[in-house]
Amino acid sequence: MGRSGISSGATASPVFDPQGRPITAGGFVDSGPVIFQDITAQAGLANWRHTMGTPAKKFIVETNGSGVALLDYDNDGWLDIYLVNGSTFNALDGKEPPPHAALFHNNHDGTFTDVAAKAGVTNDRWGYGVSVADYDNDGWPDLFVTNYGKNRLFHNNHDGTFTDVAEHAGFTLGNWSAGSAWGDFDGDGLLDLYVSGYVHFDRANLPIAGTKATGFASCQYRGVDVNCGPRGLPGEPDHLFHNHGDGTFTDVTAKAGVEDKGRFYGFTAIFADIDGDGRPDLLVGNDSEPNYFYRNKGDGTFEDLSYPSGLALNHDGREIASMGIAVGDYENNGLLDFFISDFSDDYDVLFRNDGNASFTDVSYKVGVAEPTIPFVGWGDAFLDFDNDGWLDLFLANGHVFPEVDQQKWGMTFAERSLLFHNIPGKPGQRRFDLVPAVSGSGLAVVTSARGAAFGDLFNDGRIDVILNPVDGPATLLRNVDANHNHWVELNLIGGPKSPRDATCATVFLNANGMRMRQDVLASGSYISANDRRPHFGLGDSDTPGTAEIHWPSGTIEKIPLPAPDRIYTIAEGKGITAALCSGTPCKETSAAH
Repeated sequence: MGRSGISSGATASPVFDPQGRPITAGGFVDSGPVIFQDITAQAGLANWRHTMGTPAKKFIVETNGSGVALLDYDNDGWLDIYLVNGSTFNALDGKEPPPHAALFHNNHDGTFTDVAAKAGVTNDRWGYGVSVADYDNDGWPDLFVTNYGKNRLFHNNHDGTFTDVAEHAGFTLGNWSAGSAWGDFDGDGLLDLYVSGYVHFDRANLPIAGTKATGFASCQYRGVDVNCGPRGLPGEPDHLFHNHGDGTFTDVTAKAGVEDKGRFYGFTAIFADIDGDGRPDLLVGNDSEPNYFYRNKGDGTFEDLSYPSGLALNHDGREIASMGIAVGDYENNGLLDFFISDFSDDYDVLFRNDGNASFTDVSYKVGVAEPTIPFVGWGDAFLDFDNDGWLDLFLANGHVFPEVDQQKWGMTFAERSLLFHNIPGKPGQRRFDLVPAVSGSGLAVVTSARGAAFGDLFNDGRIDVILNPVDGPATLLRNVDANHNHWVELNLIGGPKSPRDATCATVFLNANGMRMRQDVLASGSYISANDRRPHFGLGDSDTPGTAEIHWPSGTIEKIPLPAPDRIYTIAEGKGITAALCSGTPCKETSAAH
């Protein structure tokens, strides 16, 4: 796209299905396994709508969409859904009512009720990202929402309501924040906050092609005029805020060595223990510019290993658009791998962790590259959809330029999701096969997806998907896969020297002849937040094995799990304190002690 635009590979040939439809909105099969079912309407989510600018999408601020979070805001043991909403210029100017974010309370019966107004979390600003963390260690999850405009920190009041305390905390910022990540980077037991800045968007100097704001550049995609950016526009810097424990934070970005000197276009940010030393490292996906990987040195500072790690660029040495970041150990070798979604005309990238903070782009080798090239990828996740003990891949898609619908490029603005099944192979030789999209099933839903969150919404041990499309109703995909495999989930509570919500804890489950890994993360996918409970598929084994928990405090505990198909609450230093069976407390004594 030249000076102003999005990083992508060479123009790819269009792909059409046998009916002549672009593969992005076609390629469906008449029969086959149905993995997900669209239950949006019956769940009560269909009446809420995301709004971001006008349908014409003349400016980049209108195109990127918003995130979605799964959190149990009322501590009733069931996940609720928070959907960030965008806005319009007229709403910002007070000429029309602002769109509201939604907080859908889980009614425990397959339905949800929007309580955002009552809870005080409608946001009423131009919303983008969201992350979930108990930043004050009071046992209740809080919400951080990034905006074009001032950010919000919604503190949980323990009574079904929240209060915005971002001004007091000191990180409202004020132009365009996109992603956020929580992690206790200095080991004091308090969660710190990283905020990624995207584009510096100036309404007094709108980025219109051929004007000073864009350096007088034309803004085209495949020769057609489109909105400008991000390339050619000024970036907004990232920030790291240290938590003092009294509700206030201090900007320590430069001091900690994570200064975004190039003002790259930051999207999703994630704190996780990537090198296995017990300290949270930081990965930041940057749009059309090299990704950041900061290794935690353990002294309150980070080392920039973006290029040495191999995570900055893809195998061809190109920047990628880096919208969504999926985190997971797909080889069950104890190492975190990353799947990063990209723009069309280029492939989405699977970075395999080789150990020693070194990564290899294996996208073509494992089979995820070629099918993703026509799509614009956003939210994504490693998830074990069939509970066989191996992590699969889900990718939500949607184009940013409405103009593609008027062209014969084999592209559509609204696109379908992709699901890849992790297929057994020798160590280092696993591959992913694309699961066919059965007509009428959840994988055949065509929408302009952006944010996506993944979790067990119905406490049945199956991972479901919630999509937040730009300018559309949410899409709730319930996992209805026909497998009868066993599973186990863990709800972790940190001790006095760990964050209370155990953010960045790592769990290894030794079961069914495998050693599986899951991490407790506050952010992920595309500027979204997934179910924080580590989930493990057990295959046909009815022995859940032993959980080896590496707490943020540095403590390591090994806890035998009594039975499968349960959600265990485990407190640091206290073992299993509760268990859920089919969403209600287990009756047998052995499950709770």
